[in-house]
Amino acid sequence: MKGVLLVNLGSPESPTAKDVKPYLDEFLMDKYVIDVPFLLRALLVRGIILQTRPKKSAEAYARIWTDEGSPLIVISKKMHKKVASKVAIPVALAMRYGTITIKKGLRELKDKGVNEVMLLPLYPQHAMASTTTILVLAEELRKEFFPEMKFTIVPAFYNKPDYIKALSNSIKKHLEGFDYDHLLFSYHGVPKRHIRKTDVTKSHCKMDRTCCETPSPAHEFCYSHQCYETTKQVVKLLGIPEGKYSQTFQSRLAGDKWLTPYTDVEINKMPKQGIKKLAVVTPAFVSDCLETLEEIAMEANEEFLHHGGEEFFAVPCMNDEDEWCGVVANWITDWSK
Repeated sequence: MKGVLLVNLGSPESPTAKDVKPYLDEFLMDKYVIDVPFLLRALLVRGIILQTRPKKSAEAYARIWTDEGSPLIVISKKMHKKVASKVAIPVALAMRYGTITIKKGLRELKDKGVNEVMLLPLYPQHAMASTTTILVLAEELRKEFFPEMKFTIVPAFYNKPDYIKALSNSIKKHLEGFDYDHLLFSYHGVPKRHIRKTDVTKSHCKMDRTCCETPSPAHEFCYSHQCYETTKQVVKLLGIPEGKYSQTFQSRLAGDKWLTPYTDVEINKMPKQGIKKLAVVTPAFVSDCLETLEEIAMEANEEFLHHGGEEFFAVPCMNDEDEWCGVVANWITDWSK
């Protein structure tokens, strides 16, 4: 029997330092997120970051928390419910971090008689710190607890025409009535080191943008290429002219070389460049979360206005929009035939 496991990032149980601290510990101690030797990672995370970060992160979570709970969890559950209602096989939801675990999701499917699982990480672009860690953990759990299960992995869907169409339609719908000067595509940042590590050719990645545009087997797992390709295809479909859009990367940690240009740095420059009305879209996410709701819709908004901007609009993610849920349901139906 076939079934599906949708997997997203996860969330702390509450917007308090007490609950944020173990969540951050699980997240940042993941060797695919901070990919340094264990002792160094433990010193960095538990000796430095977790001494101050939980309180600050809890304050950020508190700004976006809803009566129903964490926006990411609430939205993911709504999306899961819609998708499940459109297909004929069991669909479960899991998170890489937190209490809605991948193990629980696989157990739920097993209890329904499922022995063949479509594993769908809800990330359009492939990255070590998102897709890889989900797939590695899921395989470890399969071997230990569900050896009778077979996995079918859904690869990064950054360039699938139906995804691009749904994303483009969503952006177009939300931007109706907003006469923006500039549309910024802001993707979650990753260390440049991660890009080189995922280069299957071990030689293609030059980190100079030309390699992102030169065809290569490396592109199957190259987060940088896949982000630029997403932007390229959306811009083409929406007919956005050259010069009216750009691409940046957000959410970096200090002390490492991350993908550039940086979202916050570029946004703060824009008012002086004549960009007074700015729209920002965040296509690395399918569900609104801390990085979209607090970092962009609140922090970036405040900074843009502070530096002379006049109007700022954060384009919502696709969340549980009917077209997007329909796209995922179609993938499942096609696979389950």
